[in-house]
Amino acid sequence: MAQVGLVVVSHSRALAEAAVALAREMAGPEVPIEVAAGLDDGALGTDAVAISAAVTAADGAADGGAGVVVLMDLGSAVLSAETALELLDDEVRERVLLCPAALVEGLVGAAVTAAGGATREQVAAEALAGLAAKQAHLSGPDPLTAPAPAGGGQVTGSFTVGEPHGLHARPAARLVQLAGSLGASLELRNATTGTDWAPATSLSRVATLGAEHGHEVQVRASGPGAAEALRALLTAAGRGWGVETGDAPPQAARPLSQPPVAAGRPVPASPGIGIGPAWSLRPSVLRLPTTPSGDARSEQARLDEAREVCRAEIGRTRSATAAAIGTGEAAVFDAHLLLLDDDDLLTDAAARIQDGAPAAAAWAAAVDRVQAALAALPDPYLKERAADVRAVGDQVLARLLGRDGPTPDLAAASGVVLAPDLTPAQAASMDPDRIVGVVLAGGSPTAHSAILARARGIPAVVGAGPAVLTVDDGTIVALDGETGELVLDPGPDVLATFRARAVELAAAGRRAQERAGSPARTRDGVAVLVGANIGSVADARLAAECGADLAGLVRTEFLFLGRAAAPDVEEQETVYRELAHALGGRRLTLRTLDVGGDKPLPYLPVPGEANPFLGLRGLRLSLAHPGLLADQLLAIVRVAAETPVSLMFPMVSTVAELVQARALLDGAVTRAGRGRPAGLQLGIMVEVPAAALKTAAFAPLVDFLSIGTNDLTQYALAADRGNGSLGGLGDPYDPGVLRLVAAVCAGAGRALVAVCGELAADERAAVLLVGLGVRELSVTPRAVPGVKQAVRGLDLGRSAVTAGRALDADGPDEVRRLLDDRF
Repeated sequence: MAQVGLVVVSHSRALAEAAVALAREMAGPEVPIEVAAGLDDGALGTDAVAISAAVTAADGAADGGAGVVVLMDLGSAVLSAETALELLDDEVRERVLLCPAALVEGLVGAAVTAAGGATREQVAAEALAGLAAKQAHLSGPDPLTAPAPAGGGQVTGSFTVGEPHGLHARPAARLVQLAGSLGASLELRNATTGTDWAPATSLSRVATLGAEHGHEVQVRASGPGAAEALRALLTAAGRGWGVETGDAPPQAARPLSQPPVAAGRPVPASPGIGIGPAWSLRPSVLRLPTTPSGDARSEQARLDEAREVCRAEIGRTRSATAAAIGTGEAAVFDAHLLLLDDDDLLTDAAARIQDGAPAAAAWAAAVDRVQAALAALPDPYLKERAADVRAVGDQVLARLLGRDGPTPDLAAASGVVLAPDLTPAQAASMDPDRIVGVVLAGGSPTAHSAILARARGIPAVVGAGPAVLTVDDGTIVALDGETGELVLDPGPDVLATFRARAVELAAAGRRAQERAGSPARTRDGVAVLVGANIGSVADARLAAECGADLAGLVRTEFLFLGRAAAPDVEEQETVYRELAHALGGRRLTLRTLDVGGDKPLPYLPVPGEANPFLGLRGLRLSLAHPGLLADQLLAIVRVAAETPVSLMFPMVSTVAELVQARALLDGAVTRAGRGRPAGLQLGIMVEVPAAALKTAAFAPLVDFLSIGTNDLTQYALAADRGNGSLGGLGDPYDPGVLRLVAAVCAGAGRALVAVCGELAADERAAVLLVGLGVRELSVTPRAVPGVKQAVRGLDLGRSAVTAGRALDADGPDEVRRLLDDRF
C-alpha cells in the first residue's frame, strides 16, 4: 500500500516532536514522519538545508513514490520550506506538496489519512480540514468547506442493534468515526423507545439514545451523497461496527462473575488480600467563575486550549497503560479522546459561551447535561459510561481552572484507597508497590476502574456503600478481593486471619515468580507447556519476561483492525518477525485472521446476519476470501523458515474446511519457493462442539488441537457469553463442556491438545485439564508463573481421577465442590 511521507517544519523542536508524538498516537507508528525544527544550537528557528534533508528522507521512506506533504508552523518556516524545495532534485520536488494547514491539527489529520493509503493531495486536503471544528465554534462554518449544493434529498433506513451490550462505548465510537468520515448529514433515533433525533457525529448523543440489544435504530441522511452514506452506515451496522472481541480476553481484564449480594454488601472486583491504613480520595471542590475573563472568542480559545492539553495527557496515559498493562485495558482511553471532540458537548459549550458564560462554567454545564442524560438510562452498562463523560469533563474543567487534576493525586496514595469511584486515568496510575487495596463506595466489577485494578494486580471490592467514605484516614482496612469480604478496624483475630491468607498468597506468588522461567512438570514428571496469549509485540516482550514457554495464541487480528485495507504480505511478515524476535526464539502460534459478523472489517464484506456467532466467521470467512488468506499464509511460511511457527486455523467445523485450508497452505509453500519449513506445525482451534466430537477425523491432518473454551462453552450451552442476563449459565466448569474437552483429548491420537481459553488461566482448573489429557495451557502473560506453579503441584494419576469425577457431576457447582475438597 502506497503511503505518503510527512515532514514537520517548526521553529521549536520540542513543539514538533510533541506534535509528532500525538499524531503517531492517533495514526500508529507506520507513517513516515520527519522533523526539521529548531537550529543546531537549540535556538528557535528553521533551516532550509535541514528541511531539504528531511524531505529527502521522508520521500525515501514513502512507498512507491507516493510523495511528501510538508506542514509548517508560521512565518519564516514557510519561507524556509520554499527555499528547501529549490535544493531538491527535480524528480523529488515534483512529489512534494507544501500544505498551509495548522500544524498540530493538520498533522494529526494528515497522519491518520496517510496511514489509510491516501494520495498526497488527499492527505493535504485532510490536513487543511483540521481546523474545521474550531472554526465552526468560533466563527461559523469552515471557510475551507464549500456549501452543500442544493438537492441531495433525504433518505431513511434502519438497523437492529446486534451488540450484546447495545451501542455502548466501543461500537458507538466506531459509528461516530464512520459518520464523521461520510459527506452527508446523518442523524439517528431509537425507534423502539421513541427518542428524538440525534447527530450521528456526537458520541454522547448517540449514547443517550439508549439503544440496547434488539432495539431498532432509524437513520436519516441528507445532503450530497446521502444514499451512499446511508448504505455505508447500515452496512457497518450489519457487520457489528468492527468491534473486536477475541476468543481469549486478557485474564486480568475479564468481568468477574457477580454473586447475589445484599444491598450495601461489597462486591468482589479484583482478587487478592489487601491490608493497610485507609487513604481517602475525596474530590476537590471546583469553584466556577461567574463572569468571563475576556470576550467570547478568548473564552472559546481557553476551552480549546484546555481540551488539547487534556488530549495530550490522555494520549500519554493510554500509551503508558498499553505498555505496562496491555492494549485491551488501554482501549477505554480511545472513548475519552473521542469525547474531547464530541459535537454535542462542544456545540452546547460554545452556545453557552456565546451567551456570555465563562468557558469553565459553560463546559461544566454541558458536561452535567450529557452525564445526567446517560445516568438516567435504564441500561446499567450505559449508566457506567456517564462516569466516562464526568472523568473527561472534570479533566478539562481542572485545566480551565488552572489545576493539574480534579481530584487529589493518587501519586501520594498508599495503603487502602477509599473512594466514591475512580476514573480510568486514576486507576491506571495506581502503583501496586504502595497501594495494597481499593474500596469503592460505588462502581461495579465491569467498570473500567475495576478492570484496571485487576490488571494492576491490586485487590479491590466495589459497591461498598457511602459509609466507607466516612472512615478516618489511617484506620486499618482488611479486604479480600476474591470473596468481597471487607472489615474496617478489624480485631486481632480477624486481622491475623487476613494476614495469614495474605502471607500464603504472597509466598505462593514468590515461588511461582522464582520458577517462572523453568519448565512446568507434574510431580510424576509429565511436562505441560504454559504459553501466552498475545495480541501485539509489547505483549510478546511481556510473555518472554514472564517465563512463557511459547506464544500459544497470537491474535493476528491486531494487524487487520482499524484500517481501510488489509496489510500486505511484506507488512505481515515484518510484524511476525518482530513477534518472534521479542519472544527470543520461542515457538510462535499464529492464528489466522479470526473475524466475522461479530468483529468485521470494512474491507471484508460480510452480509448482515441475525446471529454472527453462527455465521460467516473464522476460517469460513477466510475461505470465502482465499486471496486474503493466501497472503497471510505466505507471510507465515516465510517467517517459519527462520523461527519455529505453529499455524492455527480458527473455528473449524468440518474436515472439508481443513482440507481446503491445507491446500492453500501448500500453495503458499510453493510461492515461497523454499520448501515446507521444518519447524512449521499445523493445528486447528476447537471451538465448535461438532469438531470436538469428531476430533479423531481431524487428528491425522494436524500436529495439534487448541481448545478455545470461551466459544466452546457458549456454543455447547447456547449461552451468549456477552449476555449478562444469563448469569452463570455459560460456565466452562459445566460437566458438558468438560466432556467435550475429554472428547478432544481422547480422539487426538499423537496430536498435542492445548487450551487457550479463559479456563486455562484459572489455576484451580489445571487439575481438570491436565487430568483429561491437555498438555499445553495458554494464558495471559502475567498469569504464566502462577499456572506453571499450579501444574507443578499436580499428580497425573490423582488429577485423572478428579477429572473423571468432574465429568459425572451434575453441574458446575458440584465440580467446584470437588476441587474445594481436593484443595
